[in-house]
Amino acid sequence: VQVVESGGGLVQPGGSLRLSCAASGFTFSWSVMSWYRQGPGQERELVSSLIIPGGSANYADSVKGRFTISRDIAKNTMYLQMNSLKPDDTAVYYCKARSVRLNRDYWGQGTQVTVSS
Repeated sequence: VQVVESGGGLVQPGGSLRLSCAASGFTFSWSVMSWYRQGPGQERELVSSLIIPGGSANYADSVKGRFTISRDIAKNTMYLQMNSLKPDDTAVYYCKARSVRLNRDYWGQGTQVTVSS
């Protein structure tokens, strides 16, 4: 299983980015796909998660109404649409793919998001 994030970069406050998480060799069925982030000097925190099947999504209070998690099962890819970005959103964003059947987590290497003017 290989989990690879992409889409990070430098954006001005108020801007948008869409992160992608491609999970090769991983079956999306019966999984929990999550985005975490770790800011400078901070602990890693859960940003959003998506239960598959069912599509139930959860968000951290700090990103509700601004971020949207989604997935394309046919492409084995998960996305995080981030709008109205703030400097506090600056962090390395990680994707975690959890197999419910195997009770096992797979992490990506992270993608840097920097929100700055």
